Amino acid sequence: MANIKSAKKRIRTIEKKTARNIRVKNHVSEAEKAFLAAVKAGDVAEAEKTFKHAEKKFMQAAAKGTFHKNTASRTVSRLAKRLNNLKESK
Repeated sequence: MANIKSAKKRIRTIEKKTARNIRVKNHVSEAEKAFLAAVKAGDVAEAEKTFKHAEKKFMQAAAKGTFHKNTASRTVSRLAKRLNNLKESK
């Protein structure tokens, strides 16, 4: 445990940021799982709806610094590819 006042404050700040990042990652993960479930079920309308939600969550996470913007963009691109493949197969 730190003895210096500023170090103690940094520890508290890091704990808050860590908690926020965990919350954001959970929201992103839930949105991604919902999209993948819709794709697996073959429901195009539900997949489109959940894709928009997942894309929004990824971009919000990137804006807050939880994910790097390129990581978020790459993941959204892969999800969009799955959505397009689902549309073509129907």
